[in-house]
Amino acid sequence: MRTLQVELGERSYPIHIGPGLLKRAELIKPHIHGKTTVVVSNETVAPLYLEAVHELIDKDRNTDIILPDGEAYKTAETLGNIYTGMLEAHCDRKTTLLALGGGVVGDVAGFASASYQRGINFIQIPTTLLAMVDSSVGGKTGINHPLGKNMIGAFHQPQCVLIDTNTLNTLDDRQLSAGIAEVIKYGYINDPEFIDWLNQNMDKLLEREPEALAYAIYRSCQHKAEIVAADEKEAGQRALLNLGHTFGHAIETGMGYGKWLHGEAIAAGMVMAAELSREHGWIDDADVEAMRALIAKARLPVDPPAEISPQRFEKLMSIDKKVQDGVLHLVLMKAIGDSVVTSEFDPDLLKKVLARDVRR
Repeated sequence: MRTLQVELGERSYPIHIGPGLLKRAELIKPHIHGKTTVVVSNETVAPLYLEAVHELIDKDRNTDIILPDGEAYKTAETLGNIYTGMLEAHCDRKTTLLALGGGVVGDVAGFASASYQRGINFIQIPTTLLAMVDSSVGGKTGINHPLGKNMIGAFHQPQCVLIDTNTLNTLDDRQLSAGIAEVIKYGYINDPEFIDWLNQNMDKLLEREPEALAYAIYRSCQHKAEIVAADEKEAGQRALLNLGHTFGHAIETGMGYGKWLHGEAIAAGMVMAAELSREHGWIDDADVEAMRALIAKARLPVDPPAEISPQRFEKLMSIDKKVQDGVLHLVLMKAIGDSVVTSEFDPDLLKKVLARDVRR
């Protein structure tokens, strides 16, 4: 097991990473402060791992809330169902919520914990690669709206993150690749050496080689923990974690939530960000082709869906959390491994990229 710490003063918390951690009750129990718990999971994950979580806690004082599976259910209605379940179980301010599942479960359950009785403690137990390396760390919680992804939510840090890498053994290949997209992101933000490692070890990741997966998860969480500690509320540096996300969220919203997995949309979005960076002369053709090759090797899309017109794409991008005072900010690359958040891009070059990519 490896343990990282997200340094946030009195709200600091550990990220435990390793195999078999769902049998390590001593990692969970110090973070359960009240007499009651509620486990939020979904119909896919619960049959696999809910009983193991029950063994970690006092199940006689626990309530389970099982959600339908999929991005399409990351909604206000699902959030309301969690509230109802907690109220019916007489959960109070000392209740601890445990989010068992992928990014959707973690986001919506985390938002429920942030807002139920104005905030209760929660623990993240991610079971997908994407959730392990990204959404379970950093305290971003929320739900989608038909007009925009993740537009409603709150910053609410967990008490701890428990990453049992054995749960990846039951993850399907498409979801595994979707998680690798977020792993690749960290290299292009600020770690070119990690890009080299990914190029050399991508086959091992796809084959679920345990040491390779553990290293990729650890290094990704290390990057995120450092960025979150420096900029918890995304006032500056943390926005770098959104490389490819403004493009990717437009794909998810435009296609309908769940048709493209989040990681698939982010993969295509990163390529679009690279192409816009190339149009500005900051990186060259070889850099973009190398990114496309790495993403394709991870079995991820490198082009956005042709079903979204350039005009529709641009409109969707205008409804984004990185719009400030009506000005869109994008994460672009000044060089490979040197990303920046900027509003100083040429809108005509953006239109050029959109026109080319969505009709490729």
